[in-house]
Amino acid sequence: MTLDRPQPRISVVICVYTEDRWDDILAAVASVGDQSWPAEETLLVVDHNPALLRRLRDHYEGAGGSEGVRVLANAGPRGLSAGRNTGIAASTGEVIAFLDDDAVAERDWLRHFAAGFADPRVLAVGGRTEPAWASRRRPAWFPEEFDWVVGCTYRGLPPGRVRVRNVLGGNASFRRAAFDAVGGFASGIGRDGDKRPLGCEETELCIRLTQRRPDAVLLIDDRAVIHHKVPAARERFAYFRGRAYAEGLSKALVARSVGARAGLATERRYTTRVLPAGVARGLRDALLGRAGGAGRAGAIVAGVAAAAGGYLVGTARARRAGGARFTIAAVPGASASGTSGPGARTDDGPAPSRHEGAA
Repeated sequence: MTLDRPQPRISVVICVYTEDRWDDILAAVASVGDQSWPAEETLLVVDHNPALLRRLRDHYEGAGGSEGVRVLANAGPRGLSAGRNTGIAASTGEVIAFLDDDAVAERDWLRHFAAGFADPRVLAVGGRTEPAWASRRRPAWFPEEFDWVVGCTYRGLPPGRVRVRNVLGGNASFRRAAFDAVGGFASGIGRDGDKRPLGCEETELCIRLTQRRPDAVLLIDDRAVIHHKVPAARERFAYFRGRAYAEGLSKALVARSVGARAGLATERRYTTRVLPAGVARGLRDALLGRAGGAGRAGAIVAGVAAAAGGYLVGTARARRAGGARFTIAAVPGASASGTSGPGARTDDGPAPSRHEGAA
């Protein structure tokens, strides 16, 4: 029996890559199934892991099955971007939402996304991602301003439903027309399993989208909440520093592609306003004898230094290579706008820039 779905119809894509997260994957899918705004379908895209692919198909598509859950193999190169593009191509909804495989969505997550798309100018809606620390509490030294390091909403983003430059990829939704306009996520920027934790693929997509569609509106609604697991390994300073460095590398690729003004507009405000205020709070707490104050101030300084180092290294590499070499996939069924060759194009230089959003 096919359920009558409310409008807009939303497909949910969850990209997975390891059996180590089996319980997390089941919890993520269950949270989608429990939504007050029913999903059109849930697409599990498996990133080049045949054993996990078979196990998930047996679980969701075997005898009895699970209505509305489909399990797919990543049809592109290894990595999160190609997995998302596979999900986009296979989806049937007019809106495609993305959920991390180690996160669970609150019951009204999709309802708040849907409300944002009531305005036809809106092409993307993101939400708020809360950390679920393995140790049950935030490490005393870990600054909220750097929660993006663990894939969560960070201090400095504006509250409420607000217009932004880019949404955050693990808790985001896009109107299908966005992919019709500019193609899919760029391969070569974002994560590839457990390798260096790069990112920024959703930032690059959002900037590319607003350059092609200057009338586009991108929103974050902090009522669309998910809870993202933070394993113990990511509560350590070594991961913090490495992730900040990787972010710098990724930002260099984005800036090289879309232009430094667009690629770093939000980061300038973040580094000149949000982070100095965070350092001041940490030092004040230290003077007042509060736990972790000096550690947070020091972590902010170290994080900025690591990200700046990554950016400089990434910029030098891009210049030596003659440009930022990554591929933007054309989504099957989308227009050819923004692509060339057999279904993809390679970015190798800056594009015109515009739009300095809030996030």
